[in-house]
Amino acid sequence: MNWKLAQRADKMNPSVIREILKVTELPGIISFAGGLPSPQTFPIDAMREASERVLRDDGKAALQYAASEGYAPLREWVAQDLIKQGMKVSPDQVLITTGSQQGLDLVAKILIDAGSRILVETPTYLGALQAFTPMEPIAVGVNSDDHGVDAADLRAKVGTGADKARFVYLLPNFQNPTGRTMTEERRAAVAQVAIDTGLPIIEDNPYGDLWFDAPPAPSLSSRHPEGSVYLGSFSKILAPGLRLGYLVAPKALYPKLLQAKQAADLHTPSFNQRVVAEVLKDGFIERHVPTIRALYKQQCEAMLAALDREMAGLGLSWNRPVGGMFLWVQLPKGMKAVPLLEKAVEKGVAFVPGFAFYAGDANESTLRLSFVTATVDQINTGMAALAAAIRESL
Repeated sequence: MNWKLAQRADKMNPSVIREILKVTELPGIISFAGGLPSPQTFPIDAMREASERVLRDDGKAALQYAASEGYAPLREWVAQDLIKQGMKVSPDQVLITTGSQQGLDLVAKILIDAGSRILVETPTYLGALQAFTPMEPIAVGVNSDDHGVDAADLRAKVGTGADKARFVYLLPNFQNPTGRTMTEERRAAVAQVAIDTGLPIIEDNPYGDLWFDAPPAPSLSSRHPEGSVYLGSFSKILAPGLRLGYLVAPKALYPKLLQAKQAADLHTPSFNQRVVAEVLKDGFIERHVPTIRALYKQQCEAMLAALDREMAGLGLSWNRPVGGMFLWVQLPKGMKAVPLLEKAVEKGVAFVPGFAFYAGDANESTLRLSFVTATVDQINTGMAALAAAIRESL
Protein backbone atom coordinates (compact mmCIF):
# COMPACT_ATOMS: atom_id res chain seq x y z
CA MET A 1 0.00 0.00 0.00
CA ASN A 2 1.44 3.38 -1.01
CA TRP A 3 0.07 6.16 1.18
CA LYS A 4 -0.17 9.58 -0.46
CA LEU A 5 0.95 12.08 2.15
CA ALA A 6 -0.22 15.68 2.35
CA GLN A 7 2.44 18.24 1.51
CA ARG A 8 2.37 19.47 5.10
CA ALA A 9 3.31 15.99 6.32
CA ASP A 10 6.61 16.25 4.47
CA LYS A 11 7.41 19.32 6.54
CA MET A 12 6.98 17.48 9.83
CA ASN A 13 10.30 16.44 11.29
CA PRO A 14 11.23 14.59 14.48
CA SER A 15 12.28 16.70 17.42
CA VAL A 16 16.08 16.87 17.50
CA ILE A 17 15.86 17.12 21.28
CA ARG A 18 13.74 14.01 21.65
CA GLU A 19 16.10 12.08 19.40
CA ILE A 20 19.02 13.18 21.56
CA LEU A 21 17.11 12.18 24.69
CA LYS A 22 17.32 8.58 23.48
CA VAL A 23 21.09 8.85 23.94
CA THR A 24 20.61 9.95 27.52
CA GLU A 25 18.96 6.63 28.31
CA LEU A 26 22.28 4.88 27.86
CA PRO A 27 23.84 3.76 31.14
CA GLY A 28 26.20 6.27 32.71
CA ILE A 29 25.23 9.33 30.64
CA ILE A 30 24.91 12.61 32.53
CA SER A 31 22.34 14.59 30.57
CA PHE A 32 22.15 18.34 30.29
CA ALA A 33 20.04 17.87 27.15
CA GLY A 34 16.37 17.55 28.01
CA GLY A 35 14.10 20.43 28.92
CA LEU A 36 12.54 18.31 31.64
CA PRO A 37 11.55 19.69 35.05
CA SER A 38 13.20 18.01 38.00
CA PRO A 39 11.05 15.10 39.24
CA GLN A 40 12.07 16.15 42.74
CA THR A 41 9.65 19.05 42.35
CA PHE A 42 6.56 16.97 41.53
CA PRO A 43 3.96 17.34 44.35
CA ILE A 44 3.01 13.67 44.46
CA ASP A 45 1.32 13.71 47.85
CA ALA A 46 -0.77 16.77 47.01
CA MET A 47 -1.79 15.20 43.70
CA ARG A 48 -2.76 11.92 45.38
CA GLU A 49 -4.89 13.66 47.98
CA ALA A 50 -6.54 15.90 45.39
CA SER A 51 -7.27 12.92 43.13
CA GLU A 52 -8.97 11.11 45.97
CA ARG A 53 -11.13 14.14 46.81
CA VAL A 54 -12.13 14.68 43.17
CA LEU A 55 -13.13 11.03 42.70
CA ARG A 56 -14.96 10.95 46.03
CA ASP A 57 -16.86 14.22 45.69
CA ASP A 58 -17.36 14.64 41.93
CA GLY A 59 -16.13 11.48 40.27
CA LYS A 60 -18.86 11.15 37.67
CA ALA A 61 -18.35 14.65 36.32
CA ALA A 62 -14.57 14.28 36.45
CA LEU A 63 -14.71 11.20 34.25
CA GLN A 64 -17.28 12.58 31.81
CA TYR A 65 -16.96 14.71 28.67
CA ALA A 66 -16.74 18.40 29.52
CA ALA A 67 -16.80 21.91 28.07
CA SER A 68 -14.18 22.64 25.44
CA GLU A 69 -13.31 25.95 27.13
CA GLY A 70 -12.14 24.15 30.25
CA TYR A 71 -13.16 23.68 33.87
CA ALA A 72 -14.62 26.97 35.10
CA PRO A 73 -12.85 27.12 38.52
CA LEU A 74 -9.50 26.51 36.82
CA ARG A 75 -10.16 29.24 34.25
CA GLU A 76 -11.06 31.59 37.11
CA TRP A 77 -7.82 30.71 38.91
CA VAL A 78 -5.78 31.47 35.78
CA ALA A 79 -7.46 34.84 35.26
CA GLN A 80 -6.78 35.79 38.88
CA ASP A 81 -3.18 34.54 38.78
CA LEU A 82 -2.38 36.64 35.71
CA ILE A 83 -2.83 39.82 37.73
CA LYS A 84 0.79 39.31 38.83
CA GLN A 85 1.76 39.58 35.15
CA GLY A 86 0.05 42.97 34.98
CA MET A 87 -2.85 41.49 33.02
CA LYS A 88 -6.56 42.12 33.48
CA VAL A 89 -8.48 39.29 31.81
CA SER A 90 -11.80 37.63 32.38
CA PRO A 91 -12.17 33.85 32.74
CA ASP A 92 -14.05 33.73 29.44
CA GLN A 93 -10.82 34.74 27.71
CA VAL A 94 -9.04 31.65 29.11
CA LEU A 95 -8.94 28.44 27.10
CA ILE A 96 -7.53 25.36 28.86
CA THR A 97 -5.25 23.42 26.49
CA THR A 98 -3.59 20.02 26.48
CA GLY A 99 -0.21 21.47 27.33
CA SER A 100 0.88 24.89 26.09
CA GLN A 101 2.23 23.06 23.03
CA GLN A 102 -1.38 22.63 21.92
CA GLY A 103 -1.80 26.37 22.26
CA LEU A 104 0.95 26.84 19.69
CA ASP A 105 -0.76 24.35 17.38
CA LEU A 106 -4.10 26.16 17.67
CA VAL A 107 -2.49 29.53 16.98
CA ALA A 108 -0.76 28.10 13.92
CA LYS A 109 -3.99 26.67 12.55
CA ILE A 110 -5.98 29.88 12.76
CA LEU A 111 -3.33 32.51 11.98
CA ILE A 112 -0.97 30.99 9.40
CA ASP A 113 -1.60 30.48 5.68
CA ALA A 114 0.88 28.81 3.37
CA GLY A 115 3.48 31.38 2.43
CA SER A 116 2.57 33.90 5.13
CA ARG A 117 5.40 35.45 7.14
CA ILE A 118 5.86 34.98 10.87
CA LEU A 119 8.58 36.47 13.04
CA VAL A 120 10.54 34.67 15.74
CA GLU A 121 13.48 35.38 18.02
CA THR A 122 17.01 34.28 17.11
CA PRO A 123 17.23 31.57 18.34
CA THR A 124 13.73 30.41 19.33
CA TYR A 125 11.87 27.46 20.86
CA LEU A 126 12.14 24.37 18.67
CA GLY A 127 8.66 23.14 19.64
CA ALA A 128 7.13 26.35 18.31
CA LEU A 129 8.90 25.92 14.98
CA GLN A 130 7.56 22.36 14.85
CA ALA A 131 4.02 23.57 15.53
CA PHE A 132 4.19 26.35 12.95
CA THR A 133 6.00 24.53 10.13
CA PRO A 134 3.16 22.25 8.93
CA MET A 135 1.10 25.37 8.14
CA GLU A 136 3.89 26.27 5.67
CA PRO A 137 4.81 29.79 6.79
CA ILE A 138 7.95 31.71 5.98
CA ALA A 139 9.61 31.99 9.39
CA VAL A 140 11.89 35.02 9.71
CA GLY A 141 14.35 35.36 12.56
CA VAL A 142 14.60 38.76 14.24
CA ASN A 143 17.97 39.85 15.62
CA SER A 144 18.18 39.23 19.35
CA ASP A 145 20.70 39.84 22.12
CA ASP A 146 20.98 39.26 25.87
CA HIS A 147 18.15 41.74 26.45
CA GLY A 148 15.73 39.99 24.11
CA VAL A 149 14.49 40.64 20.60
CA ASP A 150 15.82 43.81 18.95
CA ALA A 151 12.97 46.31 18.58
CA ALA A 152 14.50 48.17 15.64
CA ASP A 153 15.02 44.98 13.65
CA LEU A 154 11.52 43.85 14.58
CA ARG A 155 10.07 47.06 13.18
CA ALA A 156 12.11 46.67 10.01
CA LYS A 157 10.83 43.13 9.44
CA VAL A 158 7.11 43.60 10.14
CA GLY A 159 6.39 44.33 6.49
CA THR A 160 3.27 45.82 4.92
CA GLY A 161 0.26 44.76 2.90
CA ALA A 162 0.10 41.15 1.81
CA ASP A 163 3.70 40.72 3.00
CA LYS A 164 2.98 41.85 6.55
CA ALA A 165 3.94 39.36 9.24
CA ARG A 166 1.00 37.53 10.80
CA PHE A 167 2.56 37.69 14.28
CA VAL A 168 5.78 37.69 16.27
CA TYR A 169 6.37 34.77 18.62
CA LEU A 170 8.28 35.66 21.79
CA LEU A 171 9.40 34.05 25.06
CA PRO A 172 10.30 37.02 27.26
CA ASN A 173 11.14 35.13 30.46
CA PHE A 174 14.09 32.72 30.85
CA GLN A 175 13.79 31.82 27.20
CA ASN A 176 14.13 28.34 25.80
CA PRO A 177 16.82 27.76 24.56
CA THR A 178 18.98 30.66 25.76
CA GLY A 179 17.73 31.31 29.29
CA ARG A 180 17.78 35.06 28.62
CA THR A 181 15.14 37.45 29.96
CA MET A 182 13.78 40.49 28.13
CA THR A 183 14.40 43.70 30.05
CA GLU A 184 11.57 46.04 30.99
CA GLU A 185 12.94 48.69 28.61
CA ARG A 186 13.05 46.21 25.75
CA ARG A 187 9.51 45.02 26.51
CA ALA A 188 8.26 48.57 26.29
CA ALA A 189 10.04 49.10 22.97
CA VAL A 190 8.81 45.81 21.49
CA ALA A 191 5.24 46.45 22.61
CA GLN A 192 5.37 49.90 21.05
CA VAL A 193 6.47 48.44 17.72
CA ALA A 194 3.56 46.00 17.89
CA ILE A 195 1.09 48.78 18.70
CA ASP A 196 2.44 51.13 16.02
CA THR A 197 2.38 48.47 13.29
CA GLY A 198 -0.64 46.43 14.37
CA LEU A 199 1.57 43.37 14.78
CA PRO A 200 0.05 40.59 16.92
CA ILE A 201 2.22 39.11 19.66
CA ILE A 202 2.18 35.45 20.65
CA GLU A 203 3.68 35.51 24.14
CA ASP A 204 4.81 32.13 25.50
CA ASN A 205 5.57 32.09 29.21
CA PRO A 206 6.05 28.56 30.57
CA TYR A 207 9.02 29.53 32.76
CA GLY A 208 7.93 32.89 34.18
CA ASP A 209 7.39 31.63 37.74
CA LEU A 210 10.87 30.10 37.93
CA TRP A 211 12.76 33.28 38.88
CA PHE A 212 15.60 33.01 41.37
CA ASP A 213 15.78 36.33 43.22
CA ALA A 214 13.21 38.68 41.68
CA PRO A 215 10.24 38.26 39.33
CA PRO A 216 10.57 39.45 35.74
CA ALA A 217 8.89 42.59 34.42
CA PRO A 218 5.16 42.53 33.55
CA SER A 219 4.11 40.62 30.47
CA LEU A 220 4.11 41.96 26.94
CA SER A 221 0.43 41.06 26.80
CA SER A 222 -0.30 43.56 29.57
CA ARG A 223 1.01 46.31 27.29
CA HIS A 224 -0.80 45.13 24.13
CA PRO A 225 -3.88 43.24 25.42
CA GLU A 226 -6.04 43.39 22.31
CA GLY A 227 -3.13 42.36 20.12
CA SER A 228 -1.70 39.45 22.10
CA VAL A 229 -2.26 35.76 22.74
CA TYR A 230 -0.67 34.64 26.00
CA LEU A 231 0.35 31.03 26.59
CA GLY A 232 0.96 29.49 30.00
CA SER A 233 1.58 26.05 31.46
CA PHE A 234 1.29 23.97 34.61
CA SER A 235 4.09 21.67 33.41
CA LYS A 236 6.95 23.56 35.05
CA ILE A 237 5.24 24.40 38.36
CA LEU A 238 3.32 21.15 38.95
CA ALA A 239 4.01 18.26 36.57
CA PRO A 240 4.44 17.91 32.79
CA GLY A 241 2.69 14.54 32.69
CA LEU A 242 -0.63 16.27 33.35
CA ARG A 243 -0.39 17.93 29.91
CA LEU A 244 -2.19 20.99 31.18
CA GLY A 245 -1.73 24.48 29.80
CA TYR A 246 -3.82 27.47 28.83
CA LEU A 247 -4.04 30.39 26.48
CA VAL A 248 -5.56 33.82 26.93
CA ALA A 249 -6.90 35.54 23.84
CA PRO A 250 -8.77 38.73 22.96
CA LYS A 251 -12.50 38.13 22.78
CA ALA A 252 -12.50 38.77 19.03
CA LEU A 253 -10.06 35.90 18.44
CA TYR A 254 -11.18 33.46 21.13
CA PRO A 255 -14.07 31.79 19.21
CA LYS A 256 -11.81 30.61 16.38
CA LEU A 257 -9.25 29.22 18.81
CA LEU A 258 -12.07 27.41 20.59
CA GLN A 259 -13.29 25.92 17.30
CA ALA A 260 -9.78 24.70 16.53
CA LYS A 261 -9.60 23.18 20.01
CA GLN A 262 -12.91 21.38 19.53
CA ALA A 263 -11.67 19.91 16.25
CA ALA A 264 -8.40 18.77 17.84
CA ASP A 265 -9.52 16.94 20.99
CA LEU A 266 -12.96 18.18 22.13
CA HIS A 267 -11.52 19.17 25.50
CA THR A 268 -8.52 18.71 27.76
CA PRO A 269 -9.00 15.79 30.21
CA SER A 270 -11.64 16.72 32.79
CA PHE A 271 -10.05 14.70 35.56
CA ASN A 272 -6.67 16.40 35.20
CA GLN A 273 -8.27 19.85 35.24
CA ARG A 274 -10.29 19.14 38.37
CA VAL A 275 -7.33 17.64 40.20
CA VAL A 276 -5.18 20.67 39.47
CA ALA A 277 -7.97 23.05 40.47
CA GLU A 278 -8.29 21.12 43.73
CA VAL A 279 -4.55 21.37 44.36
CA LEU A 280 -4.49 25.09 43.63
CA LYS A 281 -7.53 26.24 45.58
CA ASP A 282 -5.90 26.63 49.01
CA GLY A 283 -2.82 28.62 47.97
CA PHE A 284 -0.64 25.55 47.47
CA ILE A 285 1.25 27.07 44.56
CA GLU A 286 2.53 29.99 46.67
CA ARG A 287 4.05 27.46 49.06
CA HIS A 288 5.29 25.03 46.41
CA VAL A 289 6.95 27.16 43.72
CA PRO A 290 9.53 28.77 46.06
CA THR A 291 10.96 25.28 46.68
CA ILE A 292 11.42 24.84 42.91
CA ARG A 293 13.11 28.23 42.61
CA ALA A 294 15.52 27.43 45.43
CA LEU A 295 16.49 24.09 43.91
CA TYR A 296 16.96 25.46 40.39
CA LYS A 297 18.97 28.43 41.65
CA GLN A 298 21.34 26.08 43.47
CA GLN A 299 21.78 23.94 40.36
CA CYS A 300 22.27 26.94 38.09
CA GLU A 301 24.91 28.39 40.39
CA ALA A 302 26.68 25.02 40.47
CA MET A 303 26.74 24.85 36.66
CA LEU A 304 27.99 28.42 36.30
CA ALA A 305 30.74 27.76 38.85
CA ALA A 306 31.71 24.56 37.01
CA LEU A 307 31.82 26.42 33.69
CA ASP A 308 34.02 29.12 35.22
CA ARG A 309 36.34 26.47 36.61
CA GLU A 310 36.46 23.88 33.82
CA MET A 311 36.25 26.08 30.72
CA ALA A 312 38.83 28.69 31.69
CA GLY A 313 41.07 29.49 28.75
CA LEU A 314 39.11 27.39 26.23
CA GLY A 315 37.52 30.31 24.39
CA LEU A 316 33.90 29.67 25.32
CA SER A 317 31.32 32.21 26.44
CA TRP A 318 27.96 31.76 28.15
CA ASN A 319 25.16 33.75 29.75
CA ARG A 320 24.16 33.85 33.41
CA PRO A 321 20.41 33.22 33.71
CA VAL A 322 18.38 34.75 36.53
CA GLY A 323 15.71 32.05 36.37
CA GLY A 324 14.35 29.16 34.34
CA MET A 325 16.04 25.93 33.35
CA PHE A 326 18.65 26.67 30.65
CA LEU A 327 21.82 28.47 29.77
CA TRP A 328 23.39 29.07 26.36
CA VAL A 329 27.00 28.44 25.36
CA GLN A 330 29.00 29.82 22.45
CA LEU A 331 31.82 27.46 21.49
CA PRO A 332 35.23 28.62 20.24
CA LYS A 333 35.23 29.92 16.68
CA GLY A 334 35.16 27.08 14.16
CA MET A 335 34.05 24.40 16.62
CA LYS A 336 30.67 22.83 15.79
CA ALA A 337 28.35 21.43 18.41
CA VAL A 338 27.20 18.29 16.59
CA PRO A 339 30.66 16.67 16.26
CA LEU A 340 31.40 17.81 19.81
CA LEU A 341 28.30 15.99 21.03
CA GLU A 342 29.67 12.71 19.73
CA LYS A 343 32.88 13.18 21.71
CA ALA A 344 30.94 14.31 24.77
CA VAL A 345 28.70 11.24 24.74
CA GLU A 346 31.80 9.04 24.58
CA LYS A 347 32.87 10.74 27.80
CA GLY A 348 29.46 10.28 29.42
CA VAL A 349 27.77 13.67 29.01
CA ALA A 350 25.07 14.99 26.66
CA PHE A 351 23.74 18.41 25.62
CA VAL A 352 21.58 19.84 22.81
CA PRO A 353 23.34 21.41 19.80
CA GLY A 354 22.02 24.90 19.17
CA PHE A 355 21.46 24.72 15.42
CA ALA A 356 17.94 23.26 15.81
CA PHE A 357 16.61 26.43 17.44
CA TYR A 358 17.09 28.76 14.47
CA ALA A 359 14.45 29.70 11.90
CA GLY A 360 17.06 30.77 9.34
CA ASP A 361 20.83 30.51 9.16
CA ALA A 362 21.88 28.59 12.24
CA ASN A 363 24.85 29.20 14.48
CA GLU A 364 26.32 25.70 14.60
CA SER A 365 28.77 26.67 17.33
CA THR A 366 26.15 27.02 20.05
CA LEU A 367 24.65 24.59 22.52
CA ARG A 368 21.99 24.51 25.23
CA LEU A 369 22.60 23.19 28.71
CA SER A 370 19.80 22.33 31.13
CA PHE A 371 20.82 22.38 34.78
CA VAL A 372 17.64 21.24 36.55
CA THR A 373 17.67 17.44 36.35
CA ALA A 374 21.27 16.87 37.42
CA THR A 375 22.63 16.88 40.95
CA VAL A 376 25.47 19.20 41.89
CA ASP A 377 27.87 16.24 41.82
CA GLN A 378 26.64 15.25 38.37
CA ILE A 379 27.01 18.84 37.17
CA ASN A 380 30.61 18.94 38.35
CA THR A 381 31.44 15.58 36.78
CA GLY A 382 29.59 16.38 33.55
CA MET A 383 31.22 19.78 33.09
CA ALA A 384 34.66 18.25 33.56
CA ALA A 385 33.82 15.63 30.91
CA LEU A 386 32.51 18.29 28.52
CA ALA A 387 35.65 20.36 29.01
CA ALA A 388 37.76 17.31 28.17
CA ALA A 389 35.77 16.79 24.97
CA ILE A 390 36.25 20.42 24.02
CA ARG A 391 40.01 20.27 24.60
CA GLU A 392 40.22 17.26 22.31
CA SER A 393 38.29 19.20 19.66
CA LEU A 394 40.48 22.33 19.69
